[in-house]
Amino acid sequence: MNSAQYDVIIVGGSYAGLQAALTLGRSQRQVLVIESGMPCNRFTPHSHNFLTHDGKEPHIIAAEGREQLKNYSNVKFLKDTVLQALQFDENFEITTIFENRITARKLLFATGISDIMPDIKGFEECWGKSVIHCPYCHGYEVKGQITGVFGNAENGFEYVKTVSHWAGKVTLFTNGPSLLNTEQAQKLAANNIAVIETPVTEVTHAQGQISGVVLSDGITADLSVLYAHTAFKQHCDIPQTLGCEMADTGHIKTNGYGKTNVNGLYVAGDCCDPLRSVSSAVRGGMAAAAFLNKELINEDF
Repeated sequence: MNSAQYDVIIVGGSYAGLQAALTLGRSQRQVLVIESGMPCNRFTPHSHNFLTHDGKEPHIIAAEGREQLKNYSNVKFLKDTVLQALQFDENFEITTIFENRITARKLLFATGISDIMPDIKGFEECWGKSVIHCPYCHGYEVKGQITGVFGNAENGFEYVKTVSHWAGKVTLFTNGPSLLNTEQAQKLAANNIAVIETPVTEVTHAQGQISGVVLSDGITADLSVLYAHTAFKQHCDIPQTLGCEMADTGHIKTNGYGKTNVNGLYVAGDCCDPLRSVSSAVRGGMAAAAFLNKELINEDF
């Protein structure tokens, strides 16, 4: 008989982790959710494009999820931070910052990513409010406004092309010499999208609401919204230390349903999914939990 305290430990108690806990709780698994209280979208005042929750504050959605999970006595919560995870025999053992040592048959990391802000004054203060990353999450609320896109090369071209569907006047800020090819530059010009290569030194704003960007030559470009894809790192590096393969994008590789190359270790949410939305995180949590539960069934049958 397996001596693990839990069937599954879920590291991360935001949307992917909560949905995974719900799926596993309903699958009659003994589950522990360890959460540190630092969700990726904590800077965003409202969540959009999630059916039945459109426009809600993100922390309200998470609170409703935790409340519903109280109906499942086999799902427990622990406010803590995981420091280490070891794999031995058929189990995992995790150690936390408060010196808890807990074992489980499987681990599911839903720990998200940490954005790395560019060294531009005012950028971080506007992040998630008026400096945003996703038109599907926020584009409707800023449709038709004076819009900037922070990007370059192929990714910048595709980004500004997509954003232009929602935006009014659009400008691409390459933050240095343009790496667009001739065809891309001509295409933007044909669609009245200006390209500014002068580096951005400041985002001007009032309480996180952008009013423009200041360029290194002193000129200010007026804006109502700025789209930007920031660099990021994994919020938790424990999956990597356990041997998880990483994609070139910086995400954890999976089979498409949360299973990693490390036996018994699953992931869900922003740590492995570039779509980066609440609805996508919920889908990932459900899929990973279902595949994980099937693995447990196969082992026990």
